Amino acid sequence: MSLKNRFEQLCLPFTTDQDLINRLWAEIEKKYTKKDRRYHTLLHLENMFLELESVKDKISDFVAISFSVFYHDVIYDATSKSNEEKSAEVSKVRLTELGLDKDRINIIFNQIIATKAHEMSEDADTNFLLDADLSVLGKDFETYSEYTQMIRKEYSIYPDILYKPGRKRVLKHFLELTSIFKTDYFKEKYESQARKNIEAEIQLL
Repeated sequence: MSLKNRFEQLCLPFTTDQDLINRLWAEIEKKYTKKDRRYHTLLHLENMFLELESVKDKISDFVAISFSVFYHDVIYDATSKSNEEKSAEVSKVRLTELGLDKDRINIIFNQIIATKAHEMSEDADTNFLLDADLSVLGKDFETYSEYTQMIRKEYSIYPDILYKPGRKRVLKHFLELTSIFKTDYFKEKYESQARKNIEAEIQLL
């Protein structure tokens, strides 16, 4: 299923207004295909859905988590420290337009905010979202290397003298965690390789 179809199917239980659905999708597509994006693109969303489909039976509200995937990086600026808050705000406005109830909108809002600190949540669905978001860390080293190059391009406004120490700090933070992944499924699937990849990148920086 294409992302566009997936989004339409997600919206249809809440509205019969096809123009509204088209407008909301067009905004998502435009944001994720901006020229300054290399990693935080529609492909990132596709990969997250691929990962989440594997654990669909473990997720209590797949509709909410799906909207969280679509909107979690809708605002992305490498120079900003408030991308997650801005993305969450956009989701609240758009999903109110769509007619979702306030409780569900709040769940989605909080899931998007959680992608900022990536800390263990009391909400199991949120932990699956966070793990899917970071799943690239545990892929084979070639895929991981491509990811690091795309991230470097997104931060191309910063020279190496600023980028490398900042990137090292982020990577060391991951290694200091008891576990990078929050759920048993993703821990088993990716934890070991993720640590090897991160250690290898630190050596290369």
